[in-house]
Amino acid sequence: MRAPQARGRILSEEARVSGGWVIGVMVEAAGQAATRHYFAVGHDDRAKAEWTAVDWALREGAVASSPVGGQEPVQALRRIPPQKMGTLGLKPGEVRPLGWRHPRRWLS
Repeated sequence: MRAPQARGRILSEEARVSGGWVIGVMVEAAGQAATRHYFAVGHDDRAKAEWTAVDWALREGAVASSPVGGQEPVQALRRIPPQKMGTLGLKPGEVRPLGWRHPRRWLS
């Protein structure tokens, strides 16, 4: 299979990546109520991005196994277009923990 071309030249692997996702994961830390932690994940595939975020959330504590306060334990909040990935410095395949505060900059 040939690589996509742009104006006569072959695009690099990074240029072919279509974007990433901002994922929210409910984490139950020891002795605390479940809180949503946010991750920017440089995978175009939504399911792969969600599972990658879950793997990273397990470093913080246990991931909630059922909805908490009406919110799903794992939720893809917004797709990150390739241009925004470049602006924010998120590389393809990279995971960036954004913490527990609502990531306005990443969602705007």
